[in-house]
Amino acid sequence: MAQQPQAKYRKDYKAPDFTITQIDLDFDLRKSHTVVIAKSQVKQLTAGSDTLTLDGEGLTLRRVEINGTEWSSFEEGPEGLVLTNLPQQFTLLIETEIDPSANTSLEGLYLSDGAYCTQCEAEGFRRITYYLDRPDVLAKFTTKITADKSAFPFLLSNGNKVGQGEIDGGRHWVQWEDPFAKPSYLFALVAGDFDLLQDTFTTRSGRDVALEIFVDKGNLARASHAMTSLKHSMKWDEDRFGLEYDLDIYMIVAVDFFNMGAMENKGLNVFNSKFVLANSDTATDTDYLGIESVIGHEYFHNWTGNRVTCRDWFQLSLKEGLTVFRDQEFSSDLGSRAVNRINNVRIMRGPQFAEDCSPMAHPIRPEKVIEMNNFYTLTVYEKGSEVIRMMHTLLGETNFQKGMKLYFERHDGTAATCEDFVKAMEDASGTDLGQFRLWYSQSGTPELTVSSAYDIEQKTLTLTVNQTTRPTADQKEKAPLLIPFDIELYGEDGSVIELQCNNEKVENVLHVNQETQEFVFENVNEKPVISMLREFSAPVKLTFEYTDEELVFLMVHARNEFARWDAGQMLLAKHIKQNVARIQKGEAFVLPGDVVDAFRGVLLDGSLDVALIAEILTLPSENEIGGWFEEVDVDAINQVRSAIKQRLAVDLCDELSAVYHTLHQGEYTIEHEAIGKRSLRNVCLGYLAQLDNGDALVREHFNVANNMTDTAAALAAANHAELPARAELMKIFSDKWTHDGLVMDKWFMLQGCNPAVGALANVKAQMSHPAFSLKNPNRTRSLVGAFCNNNPLHFHAKDGSGYEFLTDILIQLNASNPQVASRLIDPLLKFGRFDKDRQALMRQSLERLAALDDLAKDLYEKINKALDATS
Repeated sequence: MAQQPQAKYRKDYKAPDFTITQIDLDFDLRKSHTVVIAKSQVKQLTAGSDTLTLDGEGLTLRRVEINGTEWSSFEEGPEGLVLTNLPQQFTLLIETEIDPSANTSLEGLYLSDGAYCTQCEAEGFRRITYYLDRPDVLAKFTTKITADKSAFPFLLSNGNKVGQGEIDGGRHWVQWEDPFAKPSYLFALVAGDFDLLQDTFTTRSGRDVALEIFVDKGNLARASHAMTSLKHSMKWDEDRFGLEYDLDIYMIVAVDFFNMGAMENKGLNVFNSKFVLANSDTATDTDYLGIESVIGHEYFHNWTGNRVTCRDWFQLSLKEGLTVFRDQEFSSDLGSRAVNRINNVRIMRGPQFAEDCSPMAHPIRPEKVIEMNNFYTLTVYEKGSEVIRMMHTLLGETNFQKGMKLYFERHDGTAATCEDFVKAMEDASGTDLGQFRLWYSQSGTPELTVSSAYDIEQKTLTLTVNQTTRPTADQKEKAPLLIPFDIELYGEDGSVIELQCNNEKVENVLHVNQETQEFVFENVNEKPVISMLREFSAPVKLTFEYTDEELVFLMVHARNEFARWDAGQMLLAKHIKQNVARIQKGEAFVLPGDVVDAFRGVLLDGSLDVALIAEILTLPSENEIGGWFEEVDVDAINQVRSAIKQRLAVDLCDELSAVYHTLHQGEYTIEHEAIGKRSLRNVCLGYLAQLDNGDALVREHFNVANNMTDTAAALAAANHAELPARAELMKIFSDKWTHDGLVMDKWFMLQGCNPAVGALANVKAQMSHPAFSLKNPNRTRSLVGAFCNNNPLHFHAKDGSGYEFLTDILIQLNASNPQVASRLIDPLLKFGRFDKDRQALMRQSLERLAALDDLAKDLYEKINKALDATS
């Protein structure tokens, strides 16, 4: 590289010497030479400072004026504009020219699929104009957009529309004004020709808010669920958090070329089409639920992210962790709390725990960064949410809501820090969260090792809890954390034993805050079965020597639905690990009949929610299983997981078949009960596909399906069981849906996950499919991402072909879209967890990338961290 990128450190934060209080933007949109005039009101904050450095990338500077006069005291560099000899307060006018059509990074202003669109978080605004592109500079924005009227009838930006008109040459203009000061990363502009879905929402104070969703032509019928989800979000935020929307209009635009899931720009959310468009023909139940969640997430950002924003990007979890917690609660209140919690925990125990033990390990509030886009991670988002959830667990709903209210009272309209949030919670509840703060600064996954001793004479139960956190690449020394540890005791008849200490009832949530602690419970009249870490009360790994009998007991008797699922997962984990060891020794696979009977009992338990039964019967992924081992043996794990699925299919054949046929539905609805029935029915189909008549059953399921959920389930079953029907059904699907990229993403994902021999050759072949484009992030993630992340057996082929393939893709994306490349590279970064031969091959791939002359910062940071961790 011409210049080695430099890290930035949280400890070096310094407030800006100048700030901008108002900016008036004027865009003259043209395909290859858009002109942007930015007129800013600038004010000195640090006495004596007369130099202002503005961020900028890829801009052509046309003029600079201060107070209406041409200014020559400046120097333009590759990453900014330095102005000198400045007065204390002034009006700054900067005119730049940009080329949206050449912007393949999809950051800043870009032209894609015939529409102009922006993405400014984290540091994209500097690709539009020179500016103080940092989150602690909050200004009021007005935006005037001029463009060809026939090609771009809709000209959208933040806030409320305050003017519009037409000019010569078939062009028109619209002006927007945002009354709320905001950082530049929340700026948005969209121009295009769309179909428009309109509605209104009346707030609790009686204001009518116009709701508008803009979609590509022909997709209007697929926008209604997003509108319903938006209205549910607005109502829920008022009811649960007392937060009301603050503008006259709320707009959502769905675009197909977008690096992220969505973006919460003030009043104008830009969404990946994946999280807006849905109907029963094109979207699965999972798609519907995902849209509801992401619509909610971006709406909830209006307060937790927009009204109160981040002081600096190291505080990203302040808005993202909190808002993920809020969208999880929203989904849980509207749907199944147990199923939502299970899905959240699967992400934590799988990819997030893997991130914690990788070279990219970092706290939810990182200490240093080279490329901020690299810290839009599961740690910041999902683990950040778990940290908020732990606070909620420790404080309770009432005190938590008091803390939220105090947080907004103190920080509305400002750029805040994680410490500001914790302090508000502390002050509102009167609870000391001093030790708890370590969750923000300490990386890695804590491990709890628990042992129990029952004294039959004293009628006491003693729990000994040891907590450790292993050294991570970024931190060697670890301190004990405050861990809320939720437990419950059961007698042999399934009754709950009250927790007592000193003859007084105590709470179920224990406060584990030392390396080693003992908890002694009295008046325990029989040896209990202990349910631990209920609701996943902390993002930790738990080790406790359960017997099979105890786990089966909890699957039946635990009051907490999550705990019943978790007991089933622990039972599977126990026997998966034992069988991997057997396979490695050349011994035969063994699964006791009692384990099979436990899952038979769940399948036939009429008292359980069918959606929960589906989750209990779903095996952990190969990637999650890999996280249980110091060294990942992809071949043994694949063999054992396949053997368990085959054994359950054979032994539970009659029960699976009966449930499958019982749960058939006619009309398609997205009510919770209907979704649960389809989920369990399709899990049964996945097992039955392993049997001799599986091909015929899957064909029939595909042919009679009246919704995408069942169609996709048939394809998945045929794919994973490698049925003869696979090729035919995949072709039928492709022929029908080639014109629709979002639907084809499901097809590409199955191609990427194809377990058959020759999987990589098949993936390469599908890159020539007319629906595929490496320039489209959704298509790339669906095919290439699915192969590299969700097909470990073939990605980690011993000849290194999977690694070589990904490296070739990353080299292409490094030049066109480094942000997507940075997200795809993660499987290569974890090479230290594999055998020496695979380690060497992955390391070669990383070194090949590191040698690129034009390596983007996004990849540079991750590659060098991975190589340094093992050098």
